[in-house]
Amino acid sequence: MINAKDSKDTFYILNKKENTPIVLIHGVGLNHKIWEPQINSFNNTILVYDILGHGNTPLTKSQISFDDFSLQLLNLIDELKFEKIHLVGFSIGSLIARNFASKYNNRLESLTLLCSVFQRSNEQEQIVNDRFELSKKSRSLSKQALKRWFTDDYINKNPNIYEKICSMLEENNMENFLKVYELFVKHQDNEIFENIRTKTLVMTGENDIGSTPEMSKNLSKKIAYSKVKIVSNGKHLCSIECADDVNKKYPFQSSKKYDLETLKKKFLKIY
Repeated sequence: MINAKDSKDTFYILNKKENTPIVLIHGVGLNHKIWEPQINSFNNTILVYDILGHGNTPLTKSQISFDDFSLQLLNLIDELKFEKIHLVGFSIGSLIARNFASKYNNRLESLTLLCSVFQRSNEQEQIVNDRFELSKKSRSLSKQALKRWFTDDYINKNPNIYEKICSMLEENNMENFLKVYELFVKHQDNEIFENIRTKTLVMTGENDIGSTPEMSKNLSKKIAYSKVKIVSNGKHLCSIECADDVNKKYPFQSSKKYDLETLKKKFLKIY
């Protein structure tokens, strides 16, 4: 396992194996550690990294766009000499992946959009705007927000994992978080979807209220060579709560079953 930074100061972890590399992009307010259930679960090389302004990667620009995140990823895979990748993006990571795919489709072997918002209704736009304004005023992140990401049953059975992810959110630099969160809130689905010509999986949790199954189905209709898979009983962070089910659905082969007790031990150990 390699822990390093590239020439642009992006922090990454590389688990080098054979086959086409899998690159995973985390969500806003999180960092590379969120991919613990995936990093050892495949026979491919796995690359996880901290997006701009998150974890151990700085954000120095006063204004930022999705193009900046795509260039960050492009620089990273160029330096690692990855010709093609399987790209997985979660939440805002899926919006970064959509932007990247629309510009650099030739670098992709496959694309997975996990819990990706698309065509928010007026009511949904108002809800996310209200949350953003609350974060600006309070200068903090509410633990209640995470309850939208996991089922109540999972939180009750796994309080330590829930608390660790809360801690991850609370460790954020608020200025950086708000810059990136604003991008997520104001995103207008303006990617050139016709440019995405690679095998694509659009996947979300059955009970994800922010990136709903209906959104995934509508998004899939915009992308050629795409299909939809819904994670039964999953909410927003189904990649953790339903790790086995999610890993089986990826367009690359999972090499191991991730039992819950192993996940608890490994996930808690990395903090």
